[in-house]
Amino acid sequence: MSSLTYDLTLAGLSVGSAAALTGIGLIVTYRATGVLNFAHGAIAMVCAYALRQCVVEWGWPLWLGAAVALLVLAPGLGVVLERFVFRPLSVLGSDPAQTLVASIGVFVLLVGGAALLWGQGARDDAPELVPDEPWGQLAVVLVLAAGIAVVVRRTRFGRRLRAVVDDRGLAVLGGIDADRVAAAGWAFGSFTAGLTGVLLAPYVRLDPYGLPLLVMEVVAVAVAARMRSLPVAVVVALGIGVAQSQLTRLHPTGWAGPLVQAAGTNLFVVALLVAALVVPGVGARDALPRPAGARMPTPPPGAWIVAGVLFLLPLGLAGRDLHTSVQVPALAVILLSLVVVTGRGGQISLGQAAYAGLGALFTALLAAGRFPGLPRLPELAALAVAVVLVAPLGLLTGWPALGRRGLAPALATFAVGVGVSRFVFAQPYATAGLSLGRPAGFAGDRAYYVLELLLLAAALTAVHALRRGRTGRALAAMRDHEAGAQAAGVRVPSLKLLAFVAGAALAALGGGMLGMGLRAFDAAAYDPVRGLLWFAAVVVLGADSTLGALAAAALLVGLDAGTRGGVAAALIGVLAVLVGRFPGGPHQALRTTADRLRPRRAATLTPTGTAARDLLRPRPAKPGRSRRAPVPAGATRVSEGRGATGAAGATRVSEGRGATGAAGAAGATPGTPPARATRPPSPASPLLTTRRLYARYGGFTALDGVDLEVFPGRVTALVGPNGAGKSTLFHCLAGTLRPARGAVLLAGRDITALPAHARTRLGVARSFQQLAVFPSLTVAENVRVGAEQGRVADPGAVERTLRLLGLDGPVRARPAAGLPTGTLRRVELARILAGAPRVLLLDEPAAGLDTAEVNALARVLRALAADGTALLVVEHDLDLVAGLADVVHVMAAGRIVASGPPGRVLDAPGTGAGR
Repeated sequence: MSSLTYDLTLAGLSVGSAAALTGIGLIVTYRATGVLNFAHGAIAMVCAYALRQCVVEWGWPLWLGAAVALLVLAPGLGVVLERFVFRPLSVLGSDPAQTLVASIGVFVLLVGGAALLWGQGARDDAPELVPDEPWGQLAVVLVLAAGIAVVVRRTRFGRRLRAVVDDRGLAVLGGIDADRVAAAGWAFGSFTAGLTGVLLAPYVRLDPYGLPLLVMEVVAVAVAARMRSLPVAVVVALGIGVAQSQLTRLHPTGWAGPLVQAAGTNLFVVALLVAALVVPGVGARDALPRPAGARMPTPPPGAWIVAGVLFLLPLGLAGRDLHTSVQVPALAVILLSLVVVTGRGGQISLGQAAYAGLGALFTALLAAGRFPGLPRLPELAALAVAVVLVAPLGLLTGWPALGRRGLAPALATFAVGVGVSRFVFAQPYATAGLSLGRPAGFAGDRAYYVLELLLLAAALTAVHALRRGRTGRALAAMRDHEAGAQAAGVRVPSLKLLAFVAGAALAALGGGMLGMGLRAFDAAAYDPVRGLLWFAAVVVLGADSTLGALAAAALLVGLDAGTRGGVAAALIGVLAVLVGRFPGGPHQALRTTADRLRPRRAATLTPTGTAARDLLRPRPAKPGRSRRAPVPAGATRVSEGRGATGAAGATRVSEGRGATGAAGAAGATPGTPPARATRPPSPASPLLTTRRLYARYGGFTALDGVDLEVFPGRVTALVGPNGAGKSTLFHCLAGTLRPARGAVLLAGRDITALPAHARTRLGVARSFQQLAVFPSLTVAENVRVGAEQGRVADPGAVERTLRLLGLDGPVRARPAAGLPTGTLRRVELARILAGAPRVLLLDEPAAGLDTAEVNALARVLRALAADGTALLVVEHDLDLVAGLADVVHVMAAGRIVASGPPGRVLDAPGTGAGR
């Protein structure tokens, strides 16, 4: 082995050892708490600064400073974060992605706090704890990894750790102190973060932004290990470190030279991008936090007037104040891109800073005539062309989000942001000697500010269009319940791409505006850390609020300009770590506080309570007055409080006409199944057919050659024990699962390969066992989504369906969040029926309903069958099945073991379906 190869290998082992420490800490924290700790790098930076403060500034001995930084401060930070930030999230059972937002908030808070305490300049005098040779660092890594493996696999604490991660609530019921286990995991993870920072600080730039980002770049090793395997993380870290070091030997010439050199120094970034795109299953259960209430409150007109006045005030300023104000509208446009992608589309995007920077860079290159293949353009034309060029690049982050949710898109978008920063913004071939002027006629700050206001107004108009109407409702549906949106016919993949492309275009517009305002392309203005800060600011101030984006822009620019750098980051960080307690943002917290302080009126009985009181203490009716309000002919009284699912006089639902005639189920006595409606003879050919369906999960066969036929005008029921394969068959029919073999036919057409939204548009609609409603939309908007995305476009379908299911009263304008279960079942069914389905797949439709609601549901389903709809019902309530179904299929072990009329099948011995 040559001396150069040996030396480079040693250098690579040194870098790989630091990366392995990061991977070990991230994995331990994730396995102990289920949190991907984005603040890991920030903790490393704080501990490195603390060691320098003790040794360099205060003159302490190195061993004492190291003991304080690594054995007191680092684990103490972990315990404090677990106790006051992440424990409330886990105890309250919050959406797992709220922990992601909280960890980003901790990152931002620590970065801002470090900037306030130690300044934003780089330090090159960090003390050296371990000599600059790999063997000591490698020994530390191997000992830590082996020790953790022994603890996790061989000790009682390790078993408790795995139990807490699998199911915290169940672990607590089993007598495990989950809080202590999680605190220990956080303490150790923070210790490894501190050790990483202390080891790296002497050899890299020590500043509040550089070191945290450098540490987070190596998160690829933990992702490659699927956040589980410590040996895999160590091997991957050492391998990438050695490979990155060896690549420095290459010195290609020509156009490829700078790219190869950039790759050689940023191989961990490349690995992160590959790992985020390729490794399956990381954070699959996570999603973006939903609004705490039903929807973002509509701001009063006065709020927009105040915002307009505040944004016009800088026109009266001069000098430095006006020059600083020029940044606000530009940043507001960038943050509006997050309102589209994150607030409305529900997608986590941590790479918007990259698109903003590309917008500024492309504008500068086009204005200077240095963009390949294009002539020199005036600044305004250059800005417009830059937006057009950057918008398609939104697919870089949109494409990974198509089949993934939660951590995978978050990691991919973060990797894209870091990659663009490292491979484009930091390379002299792209940015050397580049300047950026302002458009002709707008050179002065005041004139340019007016231009920015006009562009901001155009951006607000575009965002308003994306948040309203059919597209806005579809985006909100996708955000609230992605599977439910697909079932409603929303083209989720196309909509995700639209959100990311629109977000990239807006970010590019804002980035170009910011560059022209600063009169230069400044790569530091589009650093990935700023992208995390922007994301946190938008989330905590109202992700789906355009006013929140404007307020965040003014806050970020104003605080950092008027105070010491880092104040804005610290404030946003504080708000972000409180996301678990106030997930709706500060405005939601203020509304909640105001509601609690408002004087309470005397409690009054609900209509249900009044009826119960009257039953217990009947009062004589007054002479000459009826105790029941008159009911219009053909209508049915449905109590909103009881959540009844349908109307007793509910009627035939014709495909294009809605409710028109009686179903014959009116007048049924509550608590007893109504008489079976008379149905027309069913045609001989089935509408939905499966042929020899096979489905497997790992080594388990969920479906074993299932043949099924669903006829129009009939109710077909599917029963059987848990694990029999009912849900798997249901998913294969609905299009949410692709069978390994076999075919699904709709009226003779093979639809096996079609996704769920395409099947909905062909007339195959489904409900969910866990309610699939869109809480941020009103009842009427929920139904409108189904009508707009369904098989038949009928302008009157929404009103007829609302009438049919008793939702046409005041409840129609109420947000779906917080409504009773019975009402929500009606909302879900109304949304489905508004799309005029031919086949209706119902997954345990009676779940959560009382007896009266079940009977009302049965009447509506019979009416649908009488009108020719084909119904397939998966249901555990065998009494409902007996009174509703025409044909019952019993499943066991992935096969249909019995079929026939309910009276013969349900009571037959040996079928597993006996009542």
